[in-house]
Amino acid sequence: MSGQPARSTGQPRDALARLAAARPDLPLIAPILVYLVLLAVRDVLPYDFRWLAALLRGAGGLWAVWLFRRHLPAWGRPHAVLAAGCGLLVALGWYYGQCASDALGLPHRLPLPLFSAAAEVVDPRDRLAQEGGFWVGLLGVGAVFWLDVATRIAAASVAVPLVEELFWRAFLLRALIDWENFEKVPLGRFTWFSFLGTSLLSTLQHPDNWVVSIPCWFAFNALMYWKRSILFLVFVHGFTNLFLYAWVLLNAVAWGDRTAWIFW
Repeated sequence: MSGQPARSTGQPRDALARLAAARPDLPLIAPILVYLVLLAVRDVLPYDFRWLAALLRGAGGLWAVWLFRRHLPAWGRPHAVLAAGCGLLVALGWYYGQCASDALGLPHRLPLPLFSAAAEVVDPRDRLAQEGGFWVGLLGVGAVFWLDVATRIAAASVAVPLVEELFWRAFLLRALIDWENFEKVPLGRFTWFSFLGTSLLSTLQHPDNWVVSIPCWFAFNALMYWKRSILFLVFVHGFTNLFLYAWVLLNAVAWGDRTAWIFW
């Protein structure tokens, strides 16, 4: 029998528990931070590697959620059928709300110096054909395009709702009520300051769709007040992104409306 002490397999878990106890905001903030850091990878890779970048940021965000899974608040019920209906309405509101905003001549991009660059409308298939690259040479433009579609929609419909709802509804919506003791604020508690504050701050995350981002966050916040369920909002957010991307593809690919790529 070896005289060496057995290595404890609980040490990393214990360290994580101590960290979460000291910083209860970390389990709710870390997943979106991991996702955003990995999102930057997209801009340093060749264009035909974007499918891989989407896979990477999606997997990274999910890993961070899994890592802190023991330190998250109660998820609640999904209300899946209701979430699908709400997601469809929000997706159509986002799409046609942006179209109406553009028709009214409102700035498409958030009018702040940080976001001064104009929004770009490019058919990704044209850009893949123009720039080529390793994956285009190996698989062809069509295959790489649909690979990007699959990974982008998967990340947007699964990882994004989890990391964003943990941050926006589970953390910030409560932190703007009591920053120092947010974890003591019940999920779904309403104040005008947190309701309006999170909605306005959402424009920083969606500078190309800032006009519709505000009413979208109004809707998401209202649904959180109604059901008080993080999982319900995750489902609503996931269905919203799924339906929005499906509608963009239907308009842009099936019906040939190139302006729909502004949402891509």
